[in-house]
Amino acid sequence: MSTANIIDSALVRQSSRGRLRYHQSTLSIVHRVADAFIILASLYLAREWTGLPWSSSLALTGVIGVLVFYFLASAKNLYRSWRTESMATEVWDTTESWLGVTAVSLVALYMQRDALSYPPETILYWLFGTPVLLVAARIGVRFALRWARAHGYNTRRLAIAGNSDLGQHIARWANENHWLGFRIVGLFDDAASDGTHVTSGASAPASIDRMVELACRGDVDVVYITLPPDHAEQQIESLIRRLGDSTSSVYLVQDRRSRNIDGATSSLQSMPDIGRIDALHRRCVNLDGIKAVSVYESPFHGPDAMVKRIEDLIVGTIAVLLLALPMAFIAAGVKMSGPGPVLFKQRRFGLDGKEIMVWKFRSMSVCEDHGTVTQACKGDLRVTPFGGFLRRTSLDELPQFFNVVQGSMSIVGPRPHAVAHNQYYRGLIGGYMLRHKVKPGITGWAQVNGWRGETDSLHKMGKRVDYDLDYIRNWSLWLDIQIILATFIHGFVHKNAY
Repeated sequence: MSTANIIDSALVRQSSRGRLRYHQSTLSIVHRVADAFIILASLYLAREWTGLPWSSSLALTGVIGVLVFYFLASAKNLYRSWRTESMATEVWDTTESWLGVTAVSLVALYMQRDALSYPPETILYWLFGTPVLLVAARIGVRFALRWARAHGYNTRRLAIAGNSDLGQHIARWANENHWLGFRIVGLFDDAASDGTHVTSGASAPASIDRMVELACRGDVDVVYITLPPDHAEQQIESLIRRLGDSTSSVYLVQDRRSRNIDGATSSLQSMPDIGRIDALHRRCVNLDGIKAVSVYESPFHGPDAMVKRIEDLIVGTIAVLLLALPMAFIAAGVKMSGPGPVLFKQRRFGLDGKEIMVWKFRSMSVCEDHGTVTQACKGDLRVTPFGGFLRRTSLDELPQFFNVVQGSMSIVGPRPHAVAHNQYYRGLIGGYMLRHKVKPGITGWAQVNGWRGETDSLHKMGKRVDYDLDYIRNWSLWLDIQIILATFIHGFVHKNAY
């Protein structure tokens, strides 16, 4: 069987199982809620053990303990993905975070010893019993995830660029540790090599071009670049830029381990100079003691993912409740404006380039959603009179708050484009597909900076993409708040909205 056929077969097999990778923010929320439950349950058990009646001051102690633990755990980035990290590191970071709570509690206990309404023994039982429960819960989750990943669930499709010793080491490590949840698509290298193709057993790896093709097609979730930097730096830079046309997470792998060759110590690999690469988001992961630094990655991991989802749920739910009556009147107006459905559903690209259905109030006499979608322009005869008013005031976008609550969109993020437009512009604008490393939004950084409406030139679309990528690089909760406020101030009505 050829290498190409084997890779295609591997992709089919890997897609047959359910995957949980789109629910990282939900898992992070569950993780935090579980920690709060454990902390409060531990305090309740300590109270039962000492025979102390429940009181408001004791409840306040538990709430403060939860908040302090959240603060310290966030500082330790405890709610990040631990897929490639050791269990010992997670256990120690958890224990260290709770030691901070213990220190704060003991100081408070000493300062308030004359005003205590409950015996200090209760607090001591709580302080020393809670870390045991927190650690036990994490170990249990680890074993549960290992079982799930070993059986094909919660997996990510991994491609390795480079058939070097380092690339083969990473591939063997991922293959031998199924609990990591990586499913190797293959090793890819254009250089002649007598190495072994880990996935297929072929005598040579598939080409780099083949890997880029798979990534751009959406069949690769993660790319680890292990090409030797001493003679292939330009090749690495070129590969990174080509992968900017995909939604794959891209990492440069750096091996600082040493080996002895003819009595001399040398490094297997060092990190190439990537200062010229305009990285999307930087984070560092541990691969069996080997560091990997992201070039293209989403900023929403661990606590940040949870913050973003909570923001969307709160703002989205409030918007749906406040706008329910106005949306009912708009729906009636759309129905009276002419034949056709009230809601227009169009396929758009969402997170990781997956198709989603975006809802809008119908503003045209047609509902285009095929291979060619013509953007609305000034004086467009397809736009109904009532639809023109909705488009100028952005009221046609209101049903997208349901998309936000549902989870396919965010309040703030790059605006979703029609699938036909995506396929056209991705070949013309470098890094276009990287805007799909986050969920699309109702409003965005590009829109409040004036790049809204018709994009009748490559320059206009290029500027919009520039602002979208700038938003991803510099995301913060405060930036989202600024964009929401700017949208309220001058973002609803725009001269370029036809």
